[in-house]
Amino acid sequence: MVTVIGAGLAGSEAAWQLASRGVRVRLIEMRPVRMTPAHRTAFFGELVCSNSLRNASLTTAVGVLKEEMRRLGSLVMQAADRARVPAGGALAVDREEFARALTQALERHPMVEVVRGEATAIPDTVTVVATGPLTSPALEAELARLVGSRHLYFYDAIAPVVSAGSIDMGKAFRASRYGTSGDDGDYINCPMTHGEYEAFVTALLGAQQFAAHEFEKPLYFEGCMPIEEMARRGPMTLAFGPMKPVGLVDPRTGRRPAAVVQLRQDDRAGRLYSMVGFQTKMLHGEQRRIFRTIPGLERVEFVRLGSLHRNTFIDAPRVLAPTLQLRARPELFLAGQMTGVEGYVESAAMGLFAGLNAERLLRGRPLLTPPPETALGSLVAYISEPARRDFQPMNANFGLMPETDDRRRGVEKREALANRALGAIESWIAAAAIEPPPVAPAEASQTAADAEHWG
Repeated sequence: MVTVIGAGLAGSEAAWQLASRGVRVRLIEMRPVRMTPAHRTAFFGELVCSNSLRNASLTTAVGVLKEEMRRLGSLVMQAADRARVPAGGALAVDREEFARALTQALERHPMVEVVRGEATAIPDTVTVVATGPLTSPALEAELARLVGSRHLYFYDAIAPVVSAGSIDMGKAFRASRYGTSGDDGDYINCPMTHGEYEAFVTALLGAQQFAAHEFEKPLYFEGCMPIEEMARRGPMTLAFGPMKPVGLVDPRTGRRPAAVVQLRQDDRAGRLYSMVGFQTKMLHGEQRRIFRTIPGLERVEFVRLGSLHRNTFIDAPRVLAPTLQLRARPELFLAGQMTGVEGYVESAAMGLFAGLNAERLLRGRPLLTPPPETALGSLVAYISEPARRDFQPMNANFGLMPETDDRRRGVEKREALANRALGAIESWIAAAAIEPPPVAPAEASQTAADAEHWG
């Protein structure tokens, strides 16, 4: 048996890879017995920051990583593809449908024993710890004892979600940048004039925020920077960032607005929309006041307000082997965001890889290291290189992969890197005799017991 602690994206993926290969799994999840500051439900793999798994194109490294995971039989990718909602070139999901599919697949698997309760100690047997950035204090102390007291941390901010029916479509309009998704468009856009944009930035700069503890220096990850922190970098930072109006034309004026706030569908029914790039640490009252100055959102209903939480991750290059084993304790694997990868897909990928190697260790087979030409292998190499200094979380990106020999640039170069990566993953799968697990059963209809996960 292998113990998997944590049933987020990484833990769910690790448990699936193990159970589908005939290994008994004891999956420990503390929710709902003990909740975190960011989660709302007891479902496995609940998405708390955004419902987007980012770009789906193979001209992006995260798109390549998704495809590599599909070829390795990823449960997370199966659930995401089935729960997909319109989001232009991104892979976004209905949160509830996605999380329920993960939960049902694992709770109903005959090789998985689900234990609801907080893990305060790590077994001496083969174990995967994938408790994520919101690890409970007791388990964090246990990890600190094993890896040393040197911990890095950053703050993660969550974007608000609003009710679609409360958006004023007389001011907002549907469109995707450059019309890439047809006439209707996958996004709702709230356009701003120069004056409205300047007033909005001024309001952000004067907003009251949740305060960090005095002993905690906030180190924000660039991919989840609070909107008000971005505004402090200069008056036009937002207009060139999450509020850039490029490729959009306001049908009321026939011109490009000065800035735009985009809303992305958050559920399959289209009742909920999240504010793209609007992670925030403002007080809840300030969020309501300031965000309702956005044209089209004057009377918006907030289903969830933005929030801020502390994320912890280990100094992976000092303690992790490229197999995701703890160097000082080889029967212990770490996975997910706590290893120093950033993003839903990257976290799940680490869980998949940890599950593969945990199964091989249990059966006495040689452990694996993915080729550095792959998106998976380049991430693993980044977090496990002992010579790395000033370690910070990292998304999948082509810059982590070895350079090609040719001089192609732009899209052509990215396509070449993607093709090389997918060729390398296929060769690795064949050489290592990795048998992808079977496809998970389609999600069953919601039952009263499933509904209890949502409180």
